[in-house]
Amino acid sequence: MVFSWPFGLSAEGSMGMSEGALSGAATSRWAPAADELPDSLGDLFGPVEGVVTLPLHLAWSGLRTFDLGDEKLLLGMYRIVLLNGRHEDYTHYLDASLLVASWPVLRKMLGRGVRTAWESRFAQLQPAAAA
Repeated sequence: MVFSWPFGLSAEGSMGMSEGALSGAATSRWAPAADELPDSLGDLFGPVEGVVTLPLHLAWSGLRTFDLGDEKLLLGMYRIVLLNGRHEDYTHYLDASLLVASWPVLRKMLGRGVRTAWESRFAQLQPAAAA
């Protein structure tokens, strides 16, 4: 009897790819597609104050309303939009100046794929040592 491993796994547990295919250059499935990112941070015209309620396609569980005057709530909202959003969400809910100002803290709240996608596209978001 021959056992077929799920997802293309070999008996040794590898995915049948060369080591090079698994390098850090590989695109994360959690990273936004390059065409979903804005062309420029200047395209981000989201609110800078007040209370924002995110739609269900972004915040389907838990808190949906955020007071942008509260730094923790602002960071939480930006994290949700960056992790779950698409181009239209980025331009509608994120503000360029707030994103750049919040990025040193916010980048620690994001997965590597999302963080790398944004920092690779926008030099303003790269850590000072890397810029």
